[in-house]
Amino acid sequence: MRKYRIFTLVVSISLILDQLSKIYIDNNFALGESRRLINNFFHLTYVRNPGAAFGILSDSAIRLPFFITISVLASVGILWYVTRIPTEKYWQHLALGLVFSGALGNLIDRLRFGEVVDFLDVHWYNYHWPAFNVADSAICVGVTILLICSWHEEREKKQTTANA
Repeated sequence: MRKYRIFTLVVSISLILDQLSKIYIDNNFALGESRRLINNFFHLTYVRNPGAAFGILSDSAIRLPFFITISVLASVGILWYVTRIPTEKYWQHLALGLVFSGALGNLIDRLRFGEVVDFLDVHWYNYHWPAFNVADSAICVGVTILLICSWHEEREKKQTTANA
């Protein structure tokens, strides 16, 4: 069980932060309400996203079963993969914990509401990035860490091959 300590800790903390932040927004904001935190840069804006990133498939009849299936498959794949990672690969355990918690956090929203609660609104004056949430952030950070780990491992392999 020691092997899964980082993964479990990251999943627990990230999922709790995601769900508590969404509960707070849902209980304290009206849908569409926006509150400025940093002028011309960052607002909390309560929106619901029935689709994926940028609203992809938001009007499709198959969107809910599709996204639930993808989330479940991704979660099972991550759990399978984490069992194959050596204990000393801390960063990969952390990264997979972030991706897993993000997938699980958005899956919970889809099961509860049929859509995802988004509220982090980053923009530059009138140029807005689509609103997102803690789960989305966890997925992006986790994938970035996995890419860096992969790049680092590839670089080490090349150096080992060059030195042999």
